Amino acid sequence: MNAPATTLPDQTLVNYTHVMYGLHALSAVIGIFGAATVVGSFIFGIPSIVAVVMNYVRRSDARGTYLESHFSWQLRTFWYAALWSVVAFLLSGPLMLILVGFLTYALAIVAIGVWIIYRVARGWLRLKEAQAI
Repeated sequence: MNAPATTLPDQTLVNYTHVMYGLHALSAVIGIFGAATVVGSFIFGIPSIVAVVMNYVRRSDARGTYLESHFSWQLRTFWYAALWSVVAFLLSGPLMLILVGFLTYALAIVAIGVWIIYRVARGWLRLKEAQAI
């Protein structure tokens, strides 16, 4: 894991991190209640993409604080969701010829969506407690 945080972050950076979690959560909510899936909205939705850009822009400011773990947590959540979605498609794609692939892909997307919601919620709760994730 990351080295222990040595300094307290500036409150504006804490608020910035809350905004990033909020954008990721908004993408998940759009996926739940909209026409897209949680995964599709999280990976391709404007709120999450904005949060990822924000993360890369201020990531160096979080170094040495407990926020560093939150920045990494959010990026890993985004990129692993994208990776596992591609893997699910590649594994289910050939099975779609015999129709089983549609079910395996749907199950994978649901599982990845639940994982995304868990990661966003867990990270945001830890941030609210001013603790590293």
